[in-house]
Amino acid sequence: MKTKFLILTILFLIVSAAYSQTQVIRGKLIDTDSKSPLIGATIRVLESDPVLGNVTDINGEFRIDRVPLGRVNLMVTYIGYEDRVIPNVLVTAAKEVIVNVSMIESVEKLAEVVVTADRNKGEVRNEMALVSARSFSVEETQRYAGAFSDPARMVSTFAGVAGDAEGDNNIVVRGNSPKGLLWKLEGVEIPNPNHFASEGSTGGPVNALNSNMLDNSDFYSGAFAPEYGNALSGIMDIRFKKGNNQTREYTAGASTLGLEFTAEGPFKKGYNGSYIANYRYSSLQLLSDLGILDFGGIPKYQDASFNVNLPINRKHTLALFGLGGKSKIQSEEELDNGDPAYKGEFNSDLGILGLSHVYFISDKAYLKNIATLSATSLYSVDDLVDDNKEFYNAYNSDISKTTLRTVSTFNYKISAQHKVETGVIFSDLSYDATANEYNYDHQALENVLSDQGGSQTIQAFTSWKYRVNEDWTITSGIHYLYFDLSNAHSVEPRAALKWQMTPRQSLNAGYGLHSKVESISTYLAKTSNDQRQLIQPNKNLTPSKAHHWVLGYDLTVSPQAHLKAEVYYQHLFDIPIEDLPGSTFSLLNASDSYINRPLVNDGTGRNYGLELTYERFFHQGLYYMGTLSLFQSLYTAMDGAERSTAYNGNYMANFIGGKEFNIGGPEKNKVFFVNAKVALLGGGRYTPLDLERSREQGHAVYHEDKPFSQKGDDVFFVNLTVGTRKNKKNTTREFKIDVQNVTNNQAVIREYYLEPTGEIERGTQLSLIPNIVYSIKF
Repeated sequence: MKTKFLILTILFLIVSAAYSQTQVIRGKLIDTDSKSPLIGATIRVLESDPVLGNVTDINGEFRIDRVPLGRVNLMVTYIGYEDRVIPNVLVTAAKEVIVNVSMIESVEKLAEVVVTADRNKGEVRNEMALVSARSFSVEETQRYAGAFSDPARMVSTFAGVAGDAEGDNNIVVRGNSPKGLLWKLEGVEIPNPNHFASEGSTGGPVNALNSNMLDNSDFYSGAFAPEYGNALSGIMDIRFKKGNNQTREYTAGASTLGLEFTAEGPFKKGYNGSYIANYRYSSLQLLSDLGILDFGGIPKYQDASFNVNLPINRKHTLALFGLGGKSKIQSEEELDNGDPAYKGEFNSDLGILGLSHVYFISDKAYLKNIATLSATSLYSVDDLVDDNKEFYNAYNSDISKTTLRTVSTFNYKISAQHKVETGVIFSDLSYDATANEYNYDHQALENVLSDQGGSQTIQAFTSWKYRVNEDWTITSGIHYLYFDLSNAHSVEPRAALKWQMTPRQSLNAGYGLHSKVESISTYLAKTSNDQRQLIQPNKNLTPSKAHHWVLGYDLTVSPQAHLKAEVYYQHLFDIPIEDLPGSTFSLLNASDSYINRPLVNDGTGRNYGLELTYERFFHQGLYYMGTLSLFQSLYTAMDGAERSTAYNGNYMANFIGGKEFNIGGPEKNKVFFVNAKVALLGGGRYTPLDLERSREQGHAVYHEDKPFSQKGDDVFFVNLTVGTRKNKKNTTREFKIDVQNVTNNQAVIREYYLEPTGEIERGTQLSLIPNIVYSIKF
C-alpha cells in the first residue's frame, strides 16, 4: 500500500512539474480595416508536437493551453484572408501570453486556399502607412542593449535615426531637429512624455512611459499617412496594452533607474473588462530620502500610468488611460579650486488623462471618439557667478500649459479593395508663461516671456486605401491644419504606393506635405526694440512646412531576414529665421527652449539621403540588425547661404544583435542571454566660441558669422547587456546588467564658455553608465 502511494505521489509530482512548464496563449482576431471579430479562424503553434492550436469563437477570441515555455511562432489562417505568421512569441511561466492579431482580407476571391508569403515582421499597425514606417514591440524595447527599456532610445537603432550623444533621448530623424517629432498615445497627440523635459523639447534623460505598459507601437520617419499632422520629422505612435481580463498578474522590478510595480487583471469573473497600472520611483531619490545619499544634483522623479478597458457590449467599448510624472533636480557646481561656479533648480511635471469610446456601427464601420486633458508645468532657475564670486540670477522661468483635445474618427470598409477613414482633431490650449533672462548689454534681468491666455488648433483628415489587387496597394488623402493664434491654414496632400513585384520583393513610394506648430512660448516671447520697449514680434508666425518624397525597396532574403533600402528628399520651407539682414539664425538648428529674436517665415532647408537595413528577426535564439545611413542636412537663413545644420553628421552605422542560450536541460527553463549594440555616428556641428569677446563681455559669445562650421568628433560606442531569465512555477525572474558605452569613449561634441575661469570647456559624449536590473513576474 505504501509503495502504491509513493508511486502515485511521484507520478503526481511529475505531472505537476510538467504542467507548470507550460503556459496559455490566447487573444483575439479582427479584420484590419473594420476591426470586426473573425469567427472560425485557425491558430496553431508551428513545429509543435503534438499539434497545438484552436479556432476563434463568436467573439473572435481563441485560447491554446499547455504551450511549452520558450519562443514559439504562430500561424493564423482564415478563408478569404491572407495568412499571417506571428514570430518570436516569448512564452514564460509567469504570465499568460495575449496576442491580438489583425488580418487583411484577400482581394482575389479564390476557390481554393493559397498560402501566401509571410508579411514583413516589422509591418506597422496602421495599414495606411506604406513607406518609412516600422513597428516595435515591448519585448524589443526591453531587449535592445542600451535602450534602458525606453522606446525613444530603442528607435535610435533604426536607419536614419540618431539619439543624443550627451545622454538625452532626443530623436533626430534624417537630419531634422528633434523639435519636429510628434508623440502620440492611444491615437492622440500628447506633450513630451519625458522627465526633466525642457520647454519646447521632445526628449529628456528618462522616459515616463514604462515599457511594462506598452503594446506593439509604431515609428514613422517620413511621408506620414494623412491622419498624422503637426509633425515634420518623425512620429512615435505609442499604444498601451490591455490588462489580462481573466487572471491577475504582477511584475516587480528594481534597477539603477528606479523601483517599479505593475499590476493587471480582470474586475470580476465573467466580465471582459480589465485594468493595468504601473508606478515607478527613482532609486537615487529613495536613497536620498533614506539619508544614504546626500549630495547636490540627485535626480528625483516618479511616474505612474494606467489603462482600463471597459467593454459595455459587442457594439460599445470604453477605455480610460492616463500618464503622470514628476521630476526635480537641484544642483551646485564648483571649480577645481573650490570656488562656486553654478547653482540651479529644475522641476517638471506632466499629467495626461484620456477617455475613449468605440462604437461598432456594423461589421464594416466603426466610430472612435477620444477626449484627453493634459497639463505640463516647468519651473527653472539658473544662477551664475560674477567677477566678485557672487551668484546672480541669469535665468528663471515658470511655464504651465493645459490642453483639452478631442479626436473623432470614422472608419468604413467598403470592400476588400476599398477603405476610407476620416477624422477631426480639436485642441484647446491654455497657457500661463513667465521667463526672465539676464541682458548683458543692459546689465539687468529682463522679462522675455510674460503672457497668459489660450489658442486652438483644428485638424481634419481623409484617407482612402485602394487595393487594386494582391500586388498593388494605393493610399491617398489630405490633412488640414488651422492654427488660431496666427490665423494660419495648411492643406496637405498625401499619397503612397506599394508594388509587390514578386512574393519576395516590393517597391514603395510616398509623398506628403507636412506642417508643424512651434511651442507656444516661441510665439509669445518678448524682445527689446530700438527704444528698449518689450514687444512680441513672433505672434504672427505660421507653422513650418516640408515636402517629403520617399522611394523604397524591400527584399525578403529568407523567412527570418529581409533587406530594406530607402532614398528620400525633404524640402523644408516657411521656416522661422531671424528677421535681420545677414543673420544666419534658423529654428532648424534648435532642439528645445524658445527664441526671443524677431522671426519671419522665410527660411528653407533640405534633407536627403540613403538608408540601408539588413535584419534577421529573432529565430532559434539569434537576432541581429545592421543599418547604414548616408545623408545631408542643410539650411538657408536670411543671409542666403546654404550651410550644414547642427544635425548634419553625414553618416550613421549601427549593428545590434543578441543570442539566447539554454542553460541545463529543458526542465531547468533557464536562459542566459547577451545583447550588444555597436554604433558609429558622424559628429554633429556647432558654432565656435569667440573667446576674446566672451572674456570682454563676461558671457558666451559665438562666431555667428561661422554657424555650425565646427564638426564634433565621430561618436563611437558599444552597449552591452548580459543576463539570465529563469522560469519556475507561475513565476519568471530576470537579472541583467545593461551597460552604455562600455569602452567609455569620450568624443568631443561641443564647446562652452565657463564664465568663472574665462576658458573654453569641451563637452563629451555620455560616459560609461551601468544599469543593473532585477525583475520578477508572477
